[in-house]
Amino acid sequence: MTTPRTRPEDRRYPLANTFTWGLQHVLTMYGGIVAPPLIIGSAIGLSAAQTGALVTAALFISGISTLLQSLGLPYFGARLPLVQGVSFAGVATMVTLASDGGLPMVFGAVIAASLLGLLIAPFFSRIIRLFPPVVTGCVITVIGLSLMPVAARWAMGGNQRASDWGAPSNIGLAGLTLAVILLLNRLGSAGVSRIAVLVAMVVGTLAAALMGKTDFSGVLQGPWLALPSPFAFGAPVFDIAAVLSMFLIVLVLLTETTAGLMAVGEIVGTPVDERRIASGLRADMLTSALAPLLNSFPQSAFAQNIGLVALTGIKSRFVVSAGGLILLVLGLLPVLGRIIACIPLPILGGAGVVLFGSVAASGIRSLAKVDYKDNMNLVVVATSLAFGMIPIVMPAFYDQFPGWVRTLLHSGISASCLAAFTLNILFNVRLFTTRRRLPEASR
Repeated sequence: MTTPRTRPEDRRYPLANTFTWGLQHVLTMYGGIVAPPLIIGSAIGLSAAQTGALVTAALFISGISTLLQSLGLPYFGARLPLVQGVSFAGVATMVTLASDGGLPMVFGAVIAASLLGLLIAPFFSRIIRLFPPVVTGCVITVIGLSLMPVAARWAMGGNQRASDWGAPSNIGLAGLTLAVILLLNRLGSAGVSRIAVLVAMVVGTLAAALMGKTDFSGVLQGPWLALPSPFAFGAPVFDIAAVLSMFLIVLVLLTETTAGLMAVGEIVGTPVDERRIASGLRADMLTSALAPLLNSFPQSAFAQNIGLVALTGIKSRFVVSAGGLILLVLGLLPVLGRIIACIPLPILGGAGVVLFGSVAASGIRSLAKVDYKDNMNLVVVATSLAFGMIPIVMPAFYDQFPGWVRTLLHSGISASCLAAFTLNILFNVRLFTTRRRLPEASR
């Protein structure tokens, strides 16, 4: 009797390797996960201690969300190597709500909107049949391209108001990190290539320390242990207008997480069907609804970690779950978070170039499967990629439009997804049986 073939995402590795590669995932996404609470805290005038509480809460909830998404429970979790964290998509909306009604209004809106998202997740997942390679390829490509400005800002120093913004020393550190990654992938064995990003970050940080661009003196300052404190900013306040505003963000998050699930499925080489999409979305919405109870914000898939899966070839969800466990510990032990926070942003920028490029390359690989013979799919791809790039190259493009339009289209990912989805239906899906059969690429 033959044993069933193990799926790539179910492969297990030795414990030491699993946690080493899991740490690599944490280092890759750390800057992205702490940025939203830092932005929100500084925008509404919170103290350093209060902003720190938002950061540790974000790490703790991200760990729980990642564990649920990668390990899964019945009806919750896609069981894929997908790292979850606080999404950038809702930052502007949450800052506006917090300025009007404080964090309690934000938390109330997130809870209510996420529960609505949980209810519609099974229905949202059914549109997977309308996401052929011509659609998914466009979306995955734009996911990678939309992150390139982030990598560039990190490489330049992260803060445009800093005196060394764009300094050759910053860009040099990013270049050094990128060079180490490329060198280890070119000359190293398969085992070395798998930790190339981690090694490059260590080398880059050591170089930054020699240049005086990183400071470890604050690592031991502050508490070593910090347990989550529920409702630290007060009980949630539920306002109808705020909930509706946040629900638009939830629709964007559902779209982005669906795209992330399809992207990682394409990279891993495992089927991602309607049921798996629904389970992944339920996990996303459940943890988003629970996050405000511990002073955090909505969760979504992190695209940079999808790029790490593509680059390293480590497709195991247990590696990602090890990263989730590390995130959870970081949320309980701020001292560990302060150590990781010492990694300069240019180091992350150098790694981001190849990580984000790997996501875009995976999308291009999907687009290579599309049949362009009758030019219909060519128009779909050309228009969708352009539509997705508009908010990336011209962020103010939709500033004069109503708020709900800005919310939906300000993200290049959701803009490309909506364009490709709609155009594929218009060009490829035949509404009447008298017309010719569907092109192969639209099935």
